[in-house]
Amino acid sequence: MIILVVKLLILVSKKQKLMKIGIIGSGIVGQVLAKAFLAEGNDVMLGTRNTSKEEVVKWKEQNPSAEVGTFDETAAFGELIVLATGGAITEDAITLAGVENFAGKTVIDATNPIAPEPPVNGVLKYFTDINESLMEKIQTLIPQANVVKAFSSVGNALMYKPNLKGQIPTMFICGNNAAAKQQVSNILKDFGWEAEDMGTVEAARAIEPLCILWCIPGLLRNEWMHAFKLLKA
Repeated sequence: MIILVVKLLILVSKKQKLMKIGIIGSGIVGQVLAKAFLAEGNDVMLGTRNTSKEEVVKWKEQNPSAEVGTFDETAAFGELIVLATGGAITEDAITLAGVENFAGKTVIDATNPIAPEPPVNGVLKYFTDINESLMEKIQTLIPQANVVKAFSSVGNALMYKPNLKGQIPTMFICGNNAAAKQQVSNILKDFGWEAEDMGTVEAARAIEPLCILWCIPGLLRNEWMHAFKLLKA
């Protein structure tokens, strides 16, 4: 009897955690995060410009419990929204998704402002400068949303349940809403990460360039299986 009650409590707990997750962007990052949220028991819609695109159709076949929709359908569907587009098209994607569909929601910003230019000695170029960030542009575009920076400083292969010899990596996050950051911190914990809150949206000016640093070993030596860790005394 006790075992049955415990199992029921676990089921209720999991049910309470369920959310509708809208993923804006159907590239590899969007696909990986969509699959991760599915694995955690959430309802997921993968958003794309073209729902008949070959890779999207294939992903849907491999993940039949997920839904696929246009950007506006996906943004309307999601109680929590993830921006997983290429940085250069993110603002356009938000406009297509409908600014009103983001209002009052937590929005995880996994984007980086990577410029369409080749790296120099393994160093990517950004279309922003040191005193601005893409996240700030996004928050300005959707002022009624609670944007939280996350998943921008690691490759897609390590975003969910990273296997790093038993070490728990650090995900640096920032945003203006404390409740939204706590929500994202809880998600990160479920995904196998520890979250480190770096403050308000301006901190994205420091977080976004971590992608440049993370990519250097990969671009120079084809080494991609690493993540950042904040050590404290």
